[in-house]
Amino acid sequence: MTRVADRLRDQGIDLLPYTPLPPGAPRLKTLVVSNMLFVSGHGPNTPGVASILGKVGRDLDVTQARLAAARAALNILTTIEHEVGLDRVLQLVKVLGMVSSAEGFTEQPAVIDGASDMFLAAFGDQAGLHTRSAVGLAELPGGMPVELELQAVLRS
Repeated sequence: MTRVADRLRDQGIDLLPYTPLPPGAPRLKTLVVSNMLFVSGHGPNTPGVASILGKVGRDLDVTQARLAAARAALNILTTIEHEVGLDRVLQLVKVLGMVSSAEGFTEQPAVIDGASDMFLAAFGDQAGLHTRSAVGLAELPGGMPVELELQAVLRS
């Protein structure tokens, strides 16, 4: 295991099962350009783990949605481990958090804090600090409450 994965395990956090894209998919889960890592959108749901579905502010409260954001971040960490290795991450740069929001719900930043906390748990206060946007959307694919994208700088 990697040092980052060990740090997570020491906090009682295990990576989730990795799910590769199907052969011939017209997209990538990750793309490395020079020393930049781009990670496609990830939600909180993984085969074999209980799904989290619904609209935040209607079906889920902020606490439940924060847990969904943390699990989406954990899915991203699992993908990074399998695609390039967690220990290659030098610095997180940007997290985009999208929240499926009921009309009038305005606490998207509080929801995405769950993801930010997970990234800080994994990478620490220096490499894990990142810029971030948290936006509300009418719907997300498959009824998921949260979707995240990530950009990071990799070690050579």
